Amino acid sequence: MFMNVKAQIREPEVMELLEYAVFPEPEQVETAVQSYESHDEYELYAYDDKELLVGLIGFEDRGEGLYIRHISVLPENRRKGYGRGMILELMLERNPELIIAETDEEGVDFYRSIGFMVFSMGEVYPGVERFRCEYEVEQADEEEQ
Repeated sequence: MFMNVKAQIREPEVMELLEYAVFPEPEQVETAVQSYESHDEYELYAYDDKELLVGLIGFEDRGEGLYIRHISVLPENRRKGYGRGMILELMLERNPELIIAETDEEGVDFYRSIGFMVFSMGEVYPGVERFRCEYEVEQADEEEQ
């Protein structure tokens, strides 16, 4: 089940998933928590599978589309479709025209595998290349319905 967990952001299982999203910089967890607590427009959802939170996705609507701020899946549940499933849930619930994410080289294959276009942003931080990933959501043609 896909559910809003923003109010439970300081619960241990939510914090654990957020820590995976900011890895390898666990000190960034508190910064991320504070950003969700202080920005009403930031949303945080988790995927619950048999009463276990297995994935987390944080995002905001920037007008141009939904911007994924954080996404993570418990290590033992990776490569089972949970990340893809959370993005598909976002598409179904929010019906955006565009979904945007920024990632490092390790995340590129994940986004590419589900149809995102990937663009290098260059070396954003010293020694770290970042990538902008964009997915244009196909809108159903109303005449076909």
